[in-house]
Amino acid sequence: MKIKIQNLGVLKQAEFTVADLTIICGGNNTGKTYATYALFGFLSTWEDILTIDIDDKIQELLTEGVISIDIQEYIKQTQKIVTKGCQKYTEQLPNVFAAAPERFKKTKFDVIVDINDINLNRKFEQKISLPGAELFSLTKNDDSTELVLTLLAEQKEVKISTDTLQFIITETLKEVIFSQLFPKPFIASAERTGAAIFRKELNFARNRLLEEIGQAGYKIDPRKLLFRGYQDYPLPVEQNVEFTRKLETISKKRSFLYNDHPEVLDDFADIIGGEYTVTSSDQLYYLPKQGKRPPKLSMLESSSAVRSLLDIGFYLKHEAQPGDLLMVDEPELNLHPENQRRVARLFARLINLGIKVFITTHSDYIIKELNTLIMLNHDKPHLKRIAEEEGYQTEELISAEKIKVYIAEEKSIQLEGNKRKTKGKTLTLANIDPEMGIEARSFDTTIEDMNRIQEAIAWGED
Repeated sequence: MKIKIQNLGVLKQAEFTVADLTIICGGNNTGKTYATYALFGFLSTWEDILTIDIDDKIQELLTEGVISIDIQEYIKQTQKIVTKGCQKYTEQLPNVFAAAPERFKKTKFDVIVDINDINLNRKFEQKISLPGAELFSLTKNDDSTELVLTLLAEQKEVKISTDTLQFIITETLKEVIFSQLFPKPFIASAERTGAAIFRKELNFARNRLLEEIGQAGYKIDPRKLLFRGYQDYPLPVEQNVEFTRKLETISKKRSFLYNDHPEVLDDFADIIGGEYTVTSSDQLYYLPKQGKRPPKLSMLESSSAVRSLLDIGFYLKHEAQPGDLLMVDEPELNLHPENQRRVARLFARLINLGIKVFITTHSDYIIKELNTLIMLNHDKPHLKRIAEEEGYQTEELISAEKIKVYIAEEKSIQLEGNKRKTKGKTLTLANIDPEMGIEARSFDTTIEDMNRIQEAIAWGED
């Protein structure tokens, strides 16, 4: 999946590909968060903004009682459907960013998909029912490219609106086709530390919902209400607050990491030096690893590192599933350099287990640790010896082919439809050498300047 952007915040023009691990680094105010929030907004709302035209199928189903829909017919239209959806999504960017509409008048946001990523081998079966009455079924065999819709014979007298039929059929096609192209996102915004402290007070979503329902009575579409509600804060911040508000409910679920890879959660517990717990009365505590009876600390009593990793910890333990996209704005937030290295290794493990990771970062430690994981991922005796001596596990090593790194910077760029080049903020793809790792010049220049100055101080005396 490739994202193309024009005139989004400070980004004049940019494009980037979502890889197993996608990294955007660069200076402050260079557009990293704009790109991240725009992608998250699209992945969070594509089900609402993509439309599929099946009007001709509805009457056929009502007349014949059973029809077969060739899914390949809609796969051929995939890019056209996505492009149209992107146009609609661009109009919603002011809501996603909680910003004035005039800031996005010239914005373009496009998603380029590869239909070769769509696999129709998955079986699908669903029955739509009312209390005491089955209305119709949707089925697809694992060896078929056809979706079969059947009005259940004994229920043909039941009135079913064409709008209802259209909604259910299009939602099913979206699930079968587009859920393979667009991963389910989870984001940890840079504001996550505040959300951890004020999770009870910053109850934006619930207060807004109660207020709007009170004003509108029962004549309200919850889906439209949800989308219309992103007005006071950017969508990722809203999502963080809503996630932390629901921790007591979320803690009852179990992720695939909890069930199948508890060692990953053990690694995370080592990073924070303890574990989180939520009581039945929805009280959130941090339990440090101290003796037999560790104290229960509130978020106010806990370190900023514990707060900054809160939602990531709950996501990993209770929500994470293969195919997800974990998005973290500045994962180094409040972390000691050693823990920044550990977080890089944690991300590598997640990638190797099937969770995609997307980060923005200012951390040279994270980049260098990823470089180490890339450089050790070769079948050479001395590399195996080093990995063993330094405590690196095979599950943490990562292939350079799985990573895309972009530098947010100002460059001379040629805008679409313009012959002349102009200077503007963009994203530049960084080189990644399988032997030497990532070329992150945004960090290297600063480090080289510091080394030069210190060498002049130490050795510059005549």
